[in-house]
Amino acid sequence: MSILVDHEIRKEIKDGRLTIEPYDDKLIQPNSYDVRLADRFSWHDPSEQIIDPYQSETVLQGLVHVVNDSIVIHPKQFVLGATLEKLTLPDDIVGQLTGKSSLARLGVMVHVTAGFIDAGFSTPPAQITLEIYNVGNRPVRLHAGMAIGQMVFTRTAPCELPYNKKPSAKYNGQKAAAHSKYYLNKV
Repeated sequence: MSILVDHEIRKEIKDGRLTIEPYDDKLIQPNSYDVRLADRFSWHDPSEQIIDPYQSETVLQGLVHVVNDSIVIHPKQFVLGATLEKLTLPDDIVGQLTGKSSLARLGVMVHVTAGFIDAGFSTPPAQITLEIYNVGNRPVRLHAGMAIGQMVFTRTAPCELPYNKKPSAKYNGQKAAAHSKYYLNKV
């Protein structure tokens, strides 16, 4: 296993094994690719209703969807966003989304806990949903198109069952700010 460096990322893209749409060579960093914020956001309207991850109606109830050029994230506010870029990973490369340190210094977390992207994600190419949370003391305005995080790519052995071939791949081809589909896990 090794983290891909700039020229390896470029080669994987040129060879058509790694898809990033839209691609901009200026966003390649020494060991990552900067991903930008899309203009679609969603969150749950605060209420007394308890969300039960096994009950789709409680997950879907009170969802607010917004398309905007910017959004203000208040302290202790949680919203879903998405990368502008859509990705497809081959069966021997995994992705790890990390936040930009400049935004973290303002109190903005961009992926809370779900920053791992499985090998084989996603056919067709899909946006990565961001779990954005403001742990700071002041509201922060985020702008569509701004660099929001970095995607680190790690080469692994090829997996037997890539994400896009799993029957249970519920986020394959997902669109911006995809809500939780945990209820599909219920046995």
